[in-house]
Amino acid sequence: MRRAYSPTEVQKMSIPSFPFEGEWKAAFGQPAQTGTWIIWGQSGNGKSAFVMKLAKYLCRWCRVAYDSLEESTGLSLQISLNRERMEEVNRRFIILDREQMDELSERLLKRRSPEVVIIDSFQYSGLTYASYKSLKERHPNKLLIFISHAEGENPEGRAAKKVAYDADMKIRVEGFRAVCKGRFITEPGNHFTIWAEGATQYWNGRK
Repeated sequence: MRRAYSPTEVQKMSIPSFPFEGEWKAAFGQPAQTGTWIIWGQSGNGKSAFVMKLAKYLCRWCRVAYDSLEESTGLSLQISLNRERMEEVNRRFIILDREQMDELSERLLKRRSPEVVIIDSFQYSGLTYASYKSLKERHPNKLLIFISHAEGENPEGRAAKKVAYDADMKIRVEGFRAVCKGRFITEPGNHFTIWAEGATQYWNGRK
């Protein structure tokens, strides 16, 4: 039987969080450094650009691995890296070329392994909801960020939808804005603008 805690004990726990500032804090609060995030959106809405911006921002505090299951090391990834000048975080950011989940899990058990791993995409990972839970439970001190295809306004596929229910941070990208439905936001409705000009054109067109 697991231990029971009093409210005071929980309130006094030291739980590391990311000290996000500015527009990052306004949109996402100051989230915990471990757990699960999921990011989804339709193609052409700025999802890849947002993921790379997020990866670079997280490199301020930790080492980040990007598992490129879908694109490998192709031209589109190269363009994303160039656009965000990812060479500026060379020592804190690594790219894994289609590393499968069992290999990735072993990597994360090693000393000095990345604290954050971005898995792109969930649909290419081969994970079921059960194997996702196993991966998460095996690495409680890591932050797992899954990128997902979209089906309408939701992640694509039954397993991805269940991951979204479980995730600490749920971030939907549409019209070059990232909107969070996570557990750490302070003011619902705030968003992170990925590309100001594109967002203005998209949302004015919607009106």
